[in-house]
Amino acid sequence: MEPRFNLYASPAAAKVAKYLNSASKAVEDAGLDPKLPNLLLLRASQINGCGFCTDMHYKDAVAAGEDPVRLNLVAAWREATLFTGAERAALALTEEGTRIADARTGVDDGVWEDARKRFSDDELAGIISLVAIINAYNRLNVMAGSPAGGYVAGQFG
Repeated sequence: MEPRFNLYASPAAAKVAKYLNSASKAVEDAGLDPKLPNLLLLRASQINGCGFCTDMHYKDAVAAGEDPVRLNLVAAWREATLFTGAERAALALTEEGTRIADARTGVDDGVWEDARKRFSDDELAGIISLVAIINAYNRLNVMAGSPAGGYVAGQFG
């Protein structure tokens, strides 16, 4: 598959990516369990139908030592027994934040309260920011038609 538009050859898109990457670096200081971001990035990318990002975050998670069985079950996390309570709360918040227009009130109060009980303010800020950033990346890649399958773990540093 050829991309509709090569984001990585566009100086304007490269500038946007630079700023999104800078924002992503700030999330690293939020104190999240190191395995959690890849689960959330993968789930949001699946929901948004972003093959490029799904490929990337699956491969990066495996390279970071995540169990491929858990990754294969991220799309069915509610039925899977392999996720902690905190991971489940973060996955629920990720889904609601990604599907924000599908809910009457945005994020359900129960989903928010469950996450609130399990994460500090900094961790919640990290999750919220991470979800916002990956949704932006998903939209860039889906609109540009960025193909999936060719990503190599760690490719973007």
